[in-house]
Amino acid sequence: MFSCVKPYEDQNYSALKRACLRRKVLFEDPHFPATDDSLYYKGSPGPTVRWKRPKDICEDPRLFVDGISSHDLHQGQVGNCWFVAACSSLASRDSLWQKVIPDWKEQEWDPEKPDAYAGIFHFHFWRFGEWVDVVIDDRLPTVNNQLIYCHSNSRNEFWCALVEKAYAKLAGCYQALDGGNTADALVDFTGGVSEPIDLTEGDFASDETKRNQLFERVLKVHSRGGLISASIKAMTAADMEARLACGLVKGHAYAITDVRKVRLGHGLLAFFKSEKLDMIRLRNPWGEREWNGPWSDTSEEWQKVSKSEREKMGVTVQDDGEFWMTFEDVCQYFTDIIKCRLINTSYLSIHKTWEEARLCGAWMRHEDPRQNRSGGCINHKDTFFQNPQYIFDVKKPEDEVLICIQQRPKRSTRREGKGENLAIGFDIYKVEENRQYRMHRLQHKAASSIYINSRSVFLRTEQPEGRYVIIPTTFEPGHTGEFLLRVFTDVPSNCRELRLDEPPRTCWSSLCGYPQQVTQVHVLGAAGLKDSSTGADSYVIIKCEGDKVRSAVQRGTSTPEYDVKGVFYRKKPGQPITVQIWNHRVLKDEFLGQVHLKADPDDLQALHTLHLRDRSRRQPSDLPGTVAVRVLSSASLMAV
Repeated sequence: MFSCVKPYEDQNYSALKRACLRRKVLFEDPHFPATDDSLYYKGSPGPTVRWKRPKDICEDPRLFVDGISSHDLHQGQVGNCWFVAACSSLASRDSLWQKVIPDWKEQEWDPEKPDAYAGIFHFHFWRFGEWVDVVIDDRLPTVNNQLIYCHSNSRNEFWCALVEKAYAKLAGCYQALDGGNTADALVDFTGGVSEPIDLTEGDFASDETKRNQLFERVLKVHSRGGLISASIKAMTAADMEARLACGLVKGHAYAITDVRKVRLGHGLLAFFKSEKLDMIRLRNPWGEREWNGPWSDTSEEWQKVSKSEREKMGVTVQDDGEFWMTFEDVCQYFTDIIKCRLINTSYLSIHKTWEEARLCGAWMRHEDPRQNRSGGCINHKDTFFQNPQYIFDVKKPEDEVLICIQQRPKRSTRREGKGENLAIGFDIYKVEENRQYRMHRLQHKAASSIYINSRSVFLRTEQPEGRYVIIPTTFEPGHTGEFLLRVFTDVPSNCRELRLDEPPRTCWSSLCGYPQQVTQVHVLGAAGLKDSSTGADSYVIIKCEGDKVRSAVQRGTSTPEYDVKGVFYRKKPGQPITVQIWNHRVLKDEFLGQVHLKADPDDLQALHTLHLRDRSRRQPSDLPGTVAVRVLSSASLMAV
């Protein structure tokens, strides 16, 4: 995965380090200088900030002191608890932090080889579909010789301060990290997909069944190496970082550092009793101020758990910002959980393997409606279908589909100010099985995301077999920006962009003809089919000018609901469209009947219920059963 890491701003870490060692100078980063521009995008500086190298702040500086731990981090003067919470989660996963901090042994200070130190570091972050290698120098902002931003418990440990500086460089400046989103940082550390869960809206505190299902999902994400955080919404400015009576802080991101089912009882009794408690361990990025309710560090509830179990859980009585809560209390007091799941695409894994489709797109303005790609959300019906459109297939009878859209992050600069996100979202429509061209008319909406000015929007949905179109949009028309669409399914979905509005004209069109009409045929179902004792196992085939669409088999019923659609671009509108129904057999399928549709644009009858007939060309006779069909035809090829 890291063989294709892209150097950020074309800075090659190895080449820069070699050049510094050859010249015997410490690296100074020209792209992120030790000036106020790297601190602020607006406002005037407060106290005089001095940029110092670790060797000028303390003796014996180190990247790590006694390894890496979620206890290392403390939030500084910028309001980036969200970033520090994400770092706390990261520190608990060796496989993840070693990707973010590459060559960490080589980057560590070596007191025995002072001449090998060049004041340069590099870190990997996942940004907009690719891993980037961000180079920084080791000059850090201080006041009174103290680090003013993220810092460690140990005065001579600098990994978190250096990771934060590299992340601030990506964002444009340190101030750009004020009031961010934990979900974004978790994705940037992992390349995963973040799923926000609103605990209040989902009513998880009072619905035990839903709560238990959510705990199992959180446990699965944690056990498979994902990162999780929790927070309590602050509804007003006065609420921000207000401490509740229970010790929790509003408007503040907490890292979830452990998830487990805890066995209650002592000795052998604990093994024979089936009682287990769903519990979560959280950490306050401040490194202090903990939950003081049930199962807090010194509460008497811990007497219900054996000493060995407590040791296994790492229960301490220090005010170190880390504490345990039951999942029920988490749902009661917290308002949001963010799960960042690592999407497993390796065929060698024993866990579920996902197929990923990754496509880059853009919302762009153009005066020509056929080329405009910034139509806004469905509220703007005149322009909605001008947005980018992407088609994908669900190939199983039912499949879980994960969809994430991410807008390109905007940097904060003195000149342009804070890089604000657009309000974005997407709708998913179930379309014809053979659709190849862009949608121009509303079809069945299969699912819809929220619209939010977040960097990324995620949706998990179960969908039946069929073809679907995703339409990503900005909330308002006319807004422009780039986005990354990621679609995860169990089997390959053939996800691709629909670029053409109608069949293209080619040099062969004059010889072979060009479509004169477009017809959409929607077979809803059938009734009264020729029946057996167990009912028919029937399917439908729609045929038109050599093109055909086939439905899934509906088993054991004489009144099947097919709900299958086809769209046909017809060069010979005089030829009828044929709808056939077949009974699925082991050796040879049985013909149950057919109907012919003229599908004339002048036919204003939307729904047709037609008697099935045999295949005799001269005098077709009726067969048992009827079929219900909706037909839409138009001489305008962009009508459907």
